[in-house]
Amino acid sequence: MFNALVVEKDAEGTTSASVQAIDLDQLPEGDVTVAVTYSTLNYKDGLCLGPGGGLVRQYPHVPGIDFAGNVEASDDPRYKPGDKVVLTGWRVGESHWGGYAQKARVKADWLVPLPDGIDPRQAMAVGTAGFTAMLAVMALEDHGIKDGPVLVTGAAGGVGSVATAILSKLGYQVAAVTGRPETADYLTSLGATQIVPRDEINTPTKRPLESETWGGCIDAVGGAMLSRVLGQMQYGASVAAVGLAGGAALNATVVPFLLRGVNLLGIDSVMQPYARRLQAWERIASDLPMEKLESMIQPATLSDLPKLGADILQGSVKGRVVVDVNS
Repeated sequence: MFNALVVEKDAEGTTSASVQAIDLDQLPEGDVTVAVTYSTLNYKDGLCLGPGGGLVRQYPHVPGIDFAGNVEASDDPRYKPGDKVVLTGWRVGESHWGGYAQKARVKADWLVPLPDGIDPRQAMAVGTAGFTAMLAVMALEDHGIKDGPVLVTGAAGGVGSVATAILSKLGYQVAAVTGRPETADYLTSLGATQIVPRDEINTPTKRPLESETWGGCIDAVGGAMLSRVLGQMQYGASVAAVGLAGGAALNATVVPFLLRGVNLLGIDSVMQPYARRLQAWERIASDLPMEKLESMIQPATLSDLPKLGADILQGSVKGRVVVDVNS
């Protein structure tokens, strides 16, 4: 038996989450069984833990869209007991039981070996959010980052925090957008050279183009903010869009794309090819300053997650919630 945070739904449609002891036989089918040591909290996890269950389609359910740990048993020759592994994406924690348990069973293709230079706790301080941030940085690099500051929206959140730290480590000036003035010192400690109040970027305008300001952008918000940012990009610059917290609608014209050659790059962390996932984790191990990673961590246990899930939906979680599933 081992512990897991199990979400259940009653006949009236009310969901509840509790830490329960479950058996190995209850895990879904898969090639590899992992002794999970750490998971983390993402916006999707908050939805799964929230009223109605959000993304969950079948109950009971174990959320947690990512995890890191050690292989316990494997039917795949690529993995042997004791190997350090990490998993992000593949709808784990949504349609397949996820990381909020002391053991998980998944398909071997969903895993990636954890590179040297990063341990499971650090991997989950990075988590899906940080993995997505690195994919966004790589996408900007693929298209060429222009001179001038790189804008990071939602900078105090999981994606934004890691993106700010990585870009700073790589030598870029980072303009961090936040709606919480109290996070300014935190963002500066991660390497932000400029703090931009959210209202300056989030206010709608009828002008399709504004002054060429940003050499690149990682947008973790979407909605009105993304629409406004497109008109502020330098010629040929790129926006890597990774989030929909501000809404999926894009109230923009084609003018930034036609007259400034702006690139809008959609980043999907769920089903990246194996080689790209491995490259991203290797880049994380080499390019993310681990001393700054520590300042992002908010430790948690399985029993803390129902409340923290509500907090992340309200936008009141700073940095990265790292869940020690064995405490």
